[in-house]
Amino acid sequence: MQEPKRTQTLSYHLSKIADPRMDRRKEHSLHDVLMIAILAMLCGAETFVDFEDFGNAKKDWLKEFLELPNGIPSHDTFGRVFAAMNNKLFAESFRNWTEGLRKKISGEIVAIDGKTLRRSHDRRRGKSAIHMVSAWGRENGLVLGQIKVDEKSNEITAIPQLLRTLELAECIVTIDAMGTQKEIAREIRDADADYVLALKGNHETALEEVSSFLLDAKEKKFEGVTHDFLETVERDHGRIETRRYWISEEIGWFQDRALWDGLQSFGMVESLRDINGEVSREVRFFLSSLKADAKNFARAVRGHWSVENSLHWSLDVCFSEDACRIRAGSAAENMAILRHMTLNVLKNDTIKKRGIKGKQKNAAWDHSYLLSLLGF
Repeated sequence: MQEPKRTQTLSYHLSKIADPRMDRRKEHSLHDVLMIAILAMLCGAETFVDFEDFGNAKKDWLKEFLELPNGIPSHDTFGRVFAAMNNKLFAESFRNWTEGLRKKISGEIVAIDGKTLRRSHDRRRGKSAIHMVSAWGRENGLVLGQIKVDEKSNEITAIPQLLRTLELAECIVTIDAMGTQKEIAREIRDADADYVLALKGNHETALEEVSSFLLDAKEKKFEGVTHDFLETVERDHGRIETRRYWISEEIGWFQDRALWDGLQSFGMVESLRDINGEVSREVRFFLSSLKADAKNFARAVRGHWSVENSLHWSLDVCFSEDACRIRAGSAAENMAILRHMTLNVLKNDTIKKRGIKGKQKNAAWDHSYLLSLLGF
């Protein structure tokens, strides 16, 4: 039986978050605070002061569907709520809502990548900038989840925690070299997913062995080595990019193959970039649980690159994430989740054929469009 539509709305999921404040000190409901914040950010707001200004400008309209027993919360109230709110519960609410938007796509590329919120540090208190690891579903065009890396830890410990929160069956998980770890490969396979993991200097011996094997095979035109190959060429404004993909299932010689759960192939990508006659070359290597299908391998590698433009670029250019100085308590992490939430809302919209900034402008101008974004 299909779940009632109301349980799929963002407003519904936000209403289920526990309020961290004492009852005697509450002048505004948590749901009102969060709804004003998401509505304001959909219109381009970036700070707690922006949230307050948005609320005051739209007060009469907001009263039509929010309680607002004591008017619009102040920027200090927004700051205290986001600093105190349980980030794990907020992230869980985000994931539950996102799963309602997400379409089941066999072979979906799920790119795991980290990003530092550069201005979230507090040198006076010895607090470093927070680092978030996010999961980007390429085909759905959605952030599927995120987790903050503990200050005394790194992505290697955060990634398995993030993977356990996601529905990954039949997906292809791609991770850069930091996440190329045997434990992480095992987590992905336990989730009934495949992986394409970048191989770099953090696994020096494996990199040397795999690169020697594939480069030697290439030198000999892969004579006697079963493999699949794909070449793509893109031309744009005087730039020519040629990418060549090789993938081989001949891994029987690899001494550590049993330590990498599900390992089935080695991949190599050669990228040639010709800009007005100046040519640069880059070669990268991968461990993968995929069969030797160069087209599918290329789709996974290119899909991982898309996280930079589709997620990180949008967060910096459209939401000014790198410039955000919010840092008290859990506020930086909760604001990062709110930005992901807002991005998903805008990415999921099919009414306006505009980019993120264009949709934000339309949301600010048109109340009916703004409410439609949240399913009202």
